[in-house]
Amino acid sequence: MQRSRLLYLSGHQLSAFHWHSGVLTNEASFDASEAGQVAFANYLAANSKSTFSILANVSEEGFQIETIPFLRGADRASIIARKLGQLFFNARLTTSLSLGHQKSRRKDERVLLAALTNHEVFAPWLEAMAGAEVALAGIHSLPLLGPLLLRKLGVAPTPCLLLTIQDQSLRQSYLENGELHFSRLTPLHNSSIGGIAQTFSSEAFKLQQYLVSQRLIDRKQPLTAYLLAHASARQAIESSCVDGETLSFSILDIDDSARKCGLKTLPGGARCEALFLGLLATERPRAQFADDEQRHDYHLWLIRSALRGGAAVILLSCLLLSGKLLVDAYRLDHEIEVLGTEAGLARQRYADIVKTFPPIPTSNDSLRRVINRYVELEQGSTSPASLYGEISRALEHVPVVELDGIEWEVTDSLSPRAIGSPASPVGAQPPVDSETAVVRGTLRLGAESNPRQVMAVFNRLVNVLKLNPKLKVEVLQQPFDVESGKSLKGGDTAVEVQPPRSFKVQIRRVIGS
Repeated sequence: MQRSRLLYLSGHQLSAFHWHSGVLTNEASFDASEAGQVAFANYLAANSKSTFSILANVSEEGFQIETIPFLRGADRASIIARKLGQLFFNARLTTSLSLGHQKSRRKDERVLLAALTNHEVFAPWLEAMAGAEVALAGIHSLPLLGPLLLRKLGVAPTPCLLLTIQDQSLRQSYLENGELHFSRLTPLHNSSIGGIAQTFSSEAFKLQQYLVSQRLIDRKQPLTAYLLAHASARQAIESSCVDGETLSFSILDIDDSARKCGLKTLPGGARCEALFLGLLATERPRAQFADDEQRHDYHLWLIRSALRGGAAVILLSCLLLSGKLLVDAYRLDHEIEVLGTEAGLARQRYADIVKTFPPIPTSNDSLRRVINRYVELEQGSTSPASLYGEISRALEHVPVVELDGIEWEVTDSLSPRAIGSPASPVGAQPPVDSETAVVRGTLRLGAESNPRQVMAVFNRLVNVLKLNPKLKVEVLQQPFDVESGKSLKGGDTAVEVQPPRSFKVQIRRVIGS
């Protein structure tokens, strides 16, 4: 499991804390000596899997407010880097914090430039962390946590002072519109309750005078000084810190503030290190002083954490999918078992019903062959509708024809008549199923008609039937007996005074063509 550890750095020592679920535990302290650095290296080796954050409370620091043009991206970063180099020459730990844009036409941006100017205080500890290759999340300055603390306590973002005590020093910060504008550190020579109360009063007035001299505030501008102190020192502080014309005091109880910040381990005294460390663990400030090279191992840790998180999500998804598939497989097996049982019961009932049937006079195989043959004959049966349709379409072209009758029959390819027909020549193709229609009719034309016209009408009927290549048309009887040596003349006797001229035509079509 990944653990979070906090390092509190002052001018004379480094303290290590373990943070877990709102509980802050002091694990070790290391003096700024060679022995302390060796002990710190051993501590890092024992906790190499943890992530570390440094909270610095040192006097060697600088804050400067600058106004830069309205810029974005690389141009803004470039001008801020140039101003940091000009203001804090050779300072390695620097940062910037935007204080918002001015409401003028140009929308210039006000930026707080900050630096930890004495790198020698940080160098041995940072070298030890780089050698141990532990994940350094960031280097933070205690005064930059002041605005976050006041927001947690519900203090309005008006110009105010914040005074806190930690490791035998008094931190004094000036905030405006909820953002830090200036901070300084003063040694605390008398740590008794009376000494703390007197130091609060004197240093608050000194800071007010300094801000006026630097023209950060107006001479008559009212200020409220918020004092973080233990409940036991409230009476002494109220006696020493008397409100003036422009400076008023407000006491914030440390234990109550720790509860509002979600800290389960109460400080138990006037020192505020635990309170600021809890804020650092829960809500990191926007600005920090470590560069990308110092945070290289932390970036690798973030990548590994993302990969492990993704792998855990994939593994959990696979486990859920496997569980679903197991449940589905179990359900299907149960359904198969139930269906198998029902099928067995159905077969048993069918067998019991079959036993009640009377015996049949033939075997099952013979009965199956008969039924199969019946199905084949049923599927091969046809009707005269198709052939009658062809005859009807032909009669539409010759309306003078009167039908006397149609004889329709189907010739089976397996019938003895089709197979053993004496008219079938040797070597001919085997017979196929076909249908045959013999059409008998009479031709009746008008009184002015003659035999040639009657024959022309009959030939037209035959030719229309022959237009369909699937039909085989054969004339069995013509309206007139036309033989060689005889001729038809236009002056012959009229048709209507002679007997009706009958004809007979055979039409054959292969079934399925």
